[in-house]
Amino acid sequence: MLTVTNAQVLYDKSIVAVRDVSLEVSAGCVVALLGSNGAGKSTLLKAVSGVLSQEEGEIVGGEIRLDGVSLAGLSARAIVERGCVQVPEGRALFAPLTVEENLLMGAFTRNGFERRDGLERIYALFPRVKERRKQIAGYLSGGEQQMVAIGRALMARPRLLMLDEPSLGLAPQIVDAIFETVLRLNSEDGLTILLVEQNAQLALQAASYGYVIENGRIVLDGSSDKLRASDDVQEFYLGYSAGARKNLRDVKHYRRRKRWLS
Repeated sequence: MLTVTNAQVLYDKSIVAVRDVSLEVSAGCVVALLGSNGAGKSTLLKAVSGVLSQEEGEIVGGEIRLDGVSLAGLSARAIVERGCVQVPEGRALFAPLTVEENLLMGAFTRNGFERRDGLERIYALFPRVKERRKQIAGYLSGGEQQMVAIGRALMARPRLLMLDEPSLGLAPQIVDAIFETVLRLNSEDGLTILLVEQNAQLALQAASYGYVIENGRIVLDGSSDKLRASDDVQEFYLGYSAGARKNLRDVKHYRRRKRWLS
């Protein structure tokens, strides 16, 4: 479904944020993108979503395709209309608007019937959102705001949902409830998910395949089981290792594998 080939992203025409990144998200799958702060995870999602220009960023190399069609030069609206929708890091709700008004903003490409049907669907998925539909979004708890943010994205009826740090700042039980709902959409409705997370344990439980990005480059990829078994992932992302703990300064790089994609 989504194919990124040798993507390169610059900010302010000088700062390299993504370097020759290649990855693939097949239809119906959950794929995780792991990495620390500043690794390039969110930048890659913004490149796919077509919103880099808002932050003085630009794609200067490589290619991004959705269903085999290049997204180069398409507006964010056009990308949403093609079925690719992002839930941004930090929720980014319209704080002065009500919960329902926020949800309806996500359906700006849909007609009146689809909007009404979408609201009913979101309220069934997130009963707490229905209870608070007339409240001002800025007054909700973090978990409630994340539910609204995901609901707003689902109002566009995506085929590919990109989640940027959905667990950030939330209590574990709220995270579990949100992930349970999202993964049910994957298993029951076939929704394809690209999950960006710092919580590697959580992400690798949810995904069938994963990529690790470091300093703007993909340095490891493989099945979730393979990544969980990796000494490097265990040491730096899962917080444990079989031997003596390494000093990060003594580790120059993960073992890198050249990726030649046509």
